[in-house]
Amino acid sequence: MNGLDYLDLLKNHIDITRVPFSDRGSRLLVFRYPQLSGLYVKLAERLTQLESDIEAYLHRPPFIQGLYLTDQDGAELDFEMDTSPSVITFHTRIGDFYLTFQDERSLSFGYPPDVRAGMRFRVFPQYWKSTPQGGKFMSVRNVTYSTTGVLERNQITPVEGGYEVDILVSSGQDCAVTISIQPSQQPEQIIKPFSMALQAAQQRWKNWFGRVPPVQPQYQRTYAYAWWVMANNLISPQGMVTMEAMAPSKLNYVGLWLWDNALHALAYRHIDADLARNQIRSMLAHQLPNGMLPDAVFDDGVVASIDHPITGEVTKPPILAWSALKLHETDPDLQFLQEIYVPLVRLNAWWFSMNDDDGDGLAQYNHPYSSGLDDSPLWDEGMPVESPDLNTYLHNQMICLAQIADKLNMQTEAAMWRRRAASLVQRMIQDFWDPEAGLFWALRDEKPVRVVTPFNLLPLWTGSLPQEITVPLLNHLTNPREFWGAYCLPTVARTDRHYDPETMWRGPVWANVNYFFIEALQKVGKGDLAAE
Repeated sequence: MNGLDYLDLLKNHIDITRVPFSDRGSRLLVFRYPQLSGLYVKLAERLTQLESDIEAYLHRPPFIQGLYLTDQDGAELDFEMDTSPSVITFHTRIGDFYLTFQDERSLSFGYPPDVRAGMRFRVFPQYWKSTPQGGKFMSVRNVTYSTTGVLERNQITPVEGGYEVDILVSSGQDCAVTISIQPSQQPEQIIKPFSMALQAAQQRWKNWFGRVPPVQPQYQRTYAYAWWVMANNLISPQGMVTMEAMAPSKLNYVGLWLWDNALHALAYRHIDADLARNQIRSMLAHQLPNGMLPDAVFDDGVVASIDHPITGEVTKPPILAWSALKLHETDPDLQFLQEIYVPLVRLNAWWFSMNDDDGDGLAQYNHPYSSGLDDSPLWDEGMPVESPDLNTYLHNQMICLAQIADKLNMQTEAAMWRRRAASLVQRMIQDFWDPEAGLFWALRDEKPVRVVTPFNLLPLWTGSLPQEITVPLLNHLTNPREFWGAYCLPTVARTDRHYDPETMWRGPVWANVNYFFIEALQKVGKGDLAAE
């Protein structure tokens, strides 16, 4: 399939009442009101200078509200809508209108030829609130609207908290009405005729989909949607976000998360190796002096500690070295490996020096969120917890560091990393392995946390376990009452009393967990199970 074929598959497959119409790098999110012929625009920005609560943006109202296309008399136009990655088409009684991105900060509306038609919207460019001492007003973002047509009416009316804009345009040919939202005052922008903006947007998306690897026909539509998300969720550099990177959601998770970025790099390596490398760089750029990497990075700061559900430092599992090495397999770059090697060594040292209270050589999670398994029942009894999954990640990290050291001609260091990795496996067997249960238990205060999850089986991924351990782990993994079946692997065994398929890490299936186990099964010679 070519890029155009994937675009065709996505026609009307994007529901903008639920997910935003956006563009690569853009912070503008366009939604349709359910059951109404109107739009609103939210910002993919936390804007903590307005409210210090880093989650306040989740409840902030749209920046532009009540955006309606109107006829020459100012009556709102009902529309039927077609969606695609590059353009939204609005079918109205006076002709077809269109919406695309002129650039990442500018929306471009295309008008039917030779009509008198308008637009009405409310914009809220200031933030204000009362305080015990008085009140405050702050600028949110700057807004510019303009047209290539003839502007016949241009009314701006103050409304509570903002302004209502009402314009009427004589469209002529190839008319565009643009709305630009900028973080600062910008030089006067050149407004492109709509056809130019649309052609550029279509070419951007065609180029994007033209690079994706092939997939079997039965998966093509879902595959195309996934690659659309991978582009649509990219945010441009701003503030502490130093490189173009993917937010898990431009609506609800605006920022970069440590292991999310590592996993995003696995996908991007297939179409743009530099973009993949930048997912890793954008997290290493904020390494703390002690070697720790923060949990998350957003425009206005980093999240390296948090006060809920307990107070503590917060990070994510150490999988960057593994991700970087997989990227190197598809696009070798020794200079990049040299760039990241020392930061990854420092990260490894932090895990063992600052997260091993009893000094037994097994690292612990000090905060539930550092596991990436936020609400897993593994943490119900409290923290810290020495966990087999964390120590498996660390084993794999040291094996990857050994391979990187080999490639950089540092054979002595490579041998050291392999010795340490082998020693860690033996420590896990000694402290975590329960031959009667056939599981590796997590430990809280040296006592087993008797919750059965795939993470009790994850040491399979080391590829270094003896058969007498590998076999019972595989028996658990392939037991359809526990983990196997049409939808594997649940994040808590179906037979465990904590299993809840409706709660994030207490039952639902996650793609990254399955990916880890696919690789684990391949390592232990079970390629048939991995394929299944």
